[in-house]
Amino acid sequence: MPKHACRATLALPTKGRGGYSGAMRVARTIGELTRARAALVSGGRPLALVPTMGALHAGHLSLIAAAKRRDAAVAASIFVNPLQFGPAEDFARYPRDEAADLAALREAGCELAWLPSGSTMYPPAAASVIEVAGPALLWEGTARPGHFRGVATVVAKLFGQIRPQLACFGEKDWQQLQVVRRMVHDLYLGIEIVAVPTVRAADGLALSSRNQALAPADRALAPRLYTALAALAASLADGQPAAERTEAAAAALAEAGFRPDYVALVDAETLEPLPAARPPARLIAAAWLGQVRLIDNVAVC
Repeated sequence: MPKHACRATLALPTKGRGGYSGAMRVARTIGELTRARAALVSGGRPLALVPTMGALHAGHLSLIAAAKRRDAAVAASIFVNPLQFGPAEDFARYPRDEAADLAALREAGCELAWLPSGSTMYPPAAASVIEVAGPALLWEGTARPGHFRGVATVVAKLFGQIRPQLACFGEKDWQQLQVVRRMVHDLYLGIEIVAVPTVRAADGLALSSRNQALAPADRALAPRLYTALAALAASLADGQPAAERTEAAAAALAEAGFRPDYVALVDAETLEPLPAARPPARLIAAAWLGQVRLIDNVAVC
């Protein structure tokens, strides 16, 4: 496998390492959340939020570990957000396993689990959403219209409910990370957004809750997306024009059995396309394998 990384990705954490011996509070209503939060911050530690949609894996747990390294009290949310799914997307099929998720959070050292209902997050009279532009417009914004409006709205609600000092997001969803950063900056929310490197399986596949839906043959093929991006990143580090190389990479993925939506060299912060690599640059890609849509990204130095 080609090796190219400006920042190291994270290996799979060892199960059981860093376990938390205290009791984890579980809140399902705003009242329960308010009481649990007050108890959690009474010791003076900063409060960190790890937003999730459940179906937890080692990538999610690395976010909790990152928050704990900041000596923060850690709250994690589990909410499958309907507002970020399009009408033809997999909201109903999105994997859900509350008992396993809560057990994983406890073992990882999470101290508060927030499990709101749909009616708590989106009351019938609710009339406000977050409209986003800038880094939200292209790529996933084009492929999934309305997706980042849903992401920004639910994240803003979670920030308002939990009122953290910092929040941890994975670099695997690179565009999402930049959208959240832009929203926090533009709305003066005063929350530190901590970026946590992508956690990968041993064969290089970026961990995702949707990976469990890959057919066995597709799972065997899936790591080629990262392999292609890593090789392409190395080839673009010389600053030469990118268009032909990204097009060739997309064509090679298609020949291998993927259905690429895009392979692009972009500015790492604005997500605007770049003609050639220059700091800060990022390679981003999205491609279908069977019924599963994979996304990945790597830095270009």
